[in-house]
Amino acid sequence: MQKNNGLTMQGWKGHIVALFGGAILPLAFSPFNAYPIAVLSLILLFASWDNTTAKQAAWRGWLFGLGMFGVGVSWVYVAIHVFGHTSWFLAGMLTFLFVAILASYLALFGWLVKKLSSYTFSLFDIALLLPIAWFGFELFKAWFLSGFPWLELGVSQIEGPLAGWVPVIGVNAVSFLVALTASCLFILFKYKQQLWILPVVVIWVGGQGLQSVDWTRAAGEPIKTTIVQGNVPQDVKWSPEQLVSTLTLYQQLTEQHWDSQLVVWPENAVPAFYHQLKDFYIDPLINEAQQHNTDILLGLPVEDKNGQDYYNSMMVAGQDEGFYHKRHLVPFGDYVPFAWLRGLIAFFDLPMSGFVPGPEQQSLLKASGQQVGISICYEDVFSLEVLDALPQASILINATNNAWYGDSFAPHQHLQISRSRALETERPLVRATTNGISAFVDYKGRIQSQTAQFEQATLTADIQPRQGATPYVIAKRWPVFMLMLLMLLSWFYYHRKTDST
Repeated sequence: MQKNNGLTMQGWKGHIVALFGGAILPLAFSPFNAYPIAVLSLILLFASWDNTTAKQAAWRGWLFGLGMFGVGVSWVYVAIHVFGHTSWFLAGMLTFLFVAILASYLALFGWLVKKLSSYTFSLFDIALLLPIAWFGFELFKAWFLSGFPWLELGVSQIEGPLAGWVPVIGVNAVSFLVALTASCLFILFKYKQQLWILPVVVIWVGGQGLQSVDWTRAAGEPIKTTIVQGNVPQDVKWSPEQLVSTLTLYQQLTEQHWDSQLVVWPENAVPAFYHQLKDFYIDPLINEAQQHNTDILLGLPVEDKNGQDYYNSMMVAGQDEGFYHKRHLVPFGDYVPFAWLRGLIAFFDLPMSGFVPGPEQQSLLKASGQQVGISICYEDVFSLEVLDALPQASILINATNNAWYGDSFAPHQHLQISRSRALETERPLVRATTNGISAFVDYKGRIQSQTAQFEQATLTADIQPRQGATPYVIAKRWPVFMLMLLMLLSWFYYHRKTDST
């Protein structure tokens, strides 16, 4: 092994590099789509962890996370301040607290890495331990406290060569490939060993080649589908005075598209309970839809049979009928985790923030002769939960409300996440939002057409249902877990061998 060149980042230099590396990472995601920055960002993180104690690595991991989440999820401030009617100061403090907590996850993994490895990283620490640490960080972030799998590096890669790996191993494992690439390049810079460019070439050229492979097949005729984007302002959406106007708007926009086989409305497009509207609005709408051989998928709250609980739901109205109840709720948006928080500040008492989760096992809805995999808002950021509908579902549908986040990164990032779900499963995706960005996405995760934000609009396209299963749908994350185990065993072997010499 050649002599270590250093790349030493002592004192504040390392802190600044870590913070800078995290702050530029969101540029890899939409709307910027500078996907190579994800690799550069991790190289800076790994370099900042080299030649440090566990305490220093934890601090730098936290600074990296502070930059990453402080920029990447800054839209949380918009939801709290603008639509949660909270003062700018308190909204800023709550946003910082949220970001600081997320950053602490990476601090924990930085500390663990240095506890397991040496003060100066060995080649095997970099090649084997660091990619696993990043993979573990993303898994932990997606699970702990109900999960927040936002800014997964694999999502940022769907515009680049690594997109070919997404239907094979899933977005989360592509994050591992990004980390592995960063590790190999770090070794190249640190030890000047040219051989380590070969794994990078295999990963990236292999991904490019896999993009031409179709893992699923077209099934049946295309379905003419229309998305209705009502653009009802969030601050008046749940107002009783707005109800009739909203119901009329969505009905009139739908009536302009009775030639479509499927019409999709956004999450809670109907701002009243199903049982309150059934007789005078829902049933007549169903009758009219049946006359035109059209199915409507609409979002509305549904009261449980116990008369106390209620669900955030999507309903099929037309030839087929049925409900899907949202299973994975958004803390503070769909429900308040601790009842005693209500009344403390306005953000903890938002309209319709008392939903309960739907059953884990629900039958797939059928619309326009197809079984559809439905996710509501935040649910489609959880990859494995979307897979519950596969391979039976031939179409994916995501209904969401992006109005909470205004003109921020969030709608662009969420659309990119939705596209990654289409690519993982090789299913077309219909994405209906309250105020944009609504879109039709093909089975390769490519946008066919989309609406502008903050406009009332309808969007129509032909959707081709698909059958079959991608390798990721079949095996899920198990192949990657096996690879992780093999890498960990290899690292322990070399680490023990090094300690004994």
